Amino acid sequence: MSQTALHDSTPAPATAIAPARLTGRSLPRWAPAGFAVAGIVLGCGLGAVAGWHSKIQWGLLSALFFVAISYVATSVVENKRQAKDKLATSVVWVCFILAVIPLFSLIWVTVSRGVKVLDGYFLTHSMAGVPGFEAGGGVYHAIVGTLQQVGLATLISVPIGLLTAIYLVEYGKGALAKAVTFFVDVMTGIPSIVAGLFLLSIMLMFELSPSGLMGALALAILMIPVVVRSTEEMLKLVPNELREASLALGVPKWRTIVKVVIPTALGGITTGVMLAVARIAGETAPIMLLVFGSQLINTNPFEGAQSSLPFYIWEQYRVGSEASYDRAWAAALVLIAFVMILNLVARGIARWKAPKTGR
Repeated sequence: MSQTALHDSTPAPATAIAPARLTGRSLPRWAPAGFAVAGIVLGCGLGAVAGWHSKIQWGLLSALFFVAISYVATSVVENKRQAKDKLATSVVWVCFILAVIPLFSLIWVTVSRGVKVLDGYFLTHSMAGVPGFEAGGGVYHAIVGTLQQVGLATLISVPIGLLTAIYLVEYGKGALAKAVTFFVDVMTGIPSIVAGLFLLSIMLMFELSPSGLMGALALAILMIPVVVRSTEEMLKLVPNELREASLALGVPKWRTIVKVVIPTALGGITTGVMLAVARIAGETAPIMLLVFGSQLINTNPFEGAQSSLPFYIWEQYRVGSEASYDRAWAAALVLIAFVMILNLVARGIARWKAPKTGR
């Protein structure tokens, strides 16, 4: 065969085909904000025309207009698939705003009404000798009671809850583990009044007097299942590879748990403990049954009646005067600040104790 024939039979190199560009119309970045403004204008305008005086109705109508405008505009400009995605995104944003508005409203009302009497005198004096319907007095005795009762409950419940969670995750098998899990689930739903009645029956049986310790024991009953559940979930998130690597080096299992598992999950464990503290910090029923409340400063939680911030709020609100209402709102603001400070401290400890990771 000649060279010319061979040359002619050689296939020609394929020409490079440039990838087709995906072209299509899309909404600008400011479109969601524009849809929100349009929804608010339409919702408020229609509510005003209809004579609705409730701002909640105006807000719900605006949210519906926002979702509808987002879906229709995206369908017209882009396509049905993007419209469905925009619909889901809009619904998520609306639900988020609906959840945040009550929170900010609560904080705003508490701060605006609580700052009226919240000062150094209010924080450093008790209600001793001050009639409830008159101005004056403070919340110092309630702060002392809350710190001692919550502190004792934390000291009792955290070791028990932590060790129980470690048993369930690392060692628990068989009927005992199932029974412990079942009772923890049952305790999670126990009302606070039931825990208070349980301790009250023990007080009556052994003729014990009211004290901060009795209230702390009831709070510990409420706190233990929350600590167990949160710690258990955090321990389950620790990768098994870390445990296996430690055991492969000959490290005992108990030391692996102490040095590897717990430090890895410490951030989540601390957050769970703070959630449990927030859970019990606002309880009033056990304090009413077991601590009885007091207008005086009692720094001994093991003897005598004490007060607490939730009990103080209920007590002042029950009086019904303008001065007592101001004290109740100020005490509520102190309680919120107490929980927030605890959460900030917990986050700091968790970040400080968290295992360091390299780049």
